[in-house]
Amino acid sequence: MARGTTRPVVRLTSTAGTGVTYVTRKNRLNDPDRLVLRKYDPVVGGHVLFREAR
Repeated sequence: MARGTTRPVVRLTSTAGTGVTYVTRKNRLNDPDRLVLRKYDPVVGGHVLFREAR
């Protein structure tokens, strides 16, 4: 299998509008939709939802 086709690098941006981003990889076969994770936002000082930005 070609490298990088199943696990692309995606950027997660905060839904709080602070401009904080995380970079991660996702499996396209298991998660075909946009990824949504609850992660720590240092500007807010707590956990918020981060959505995949394309």
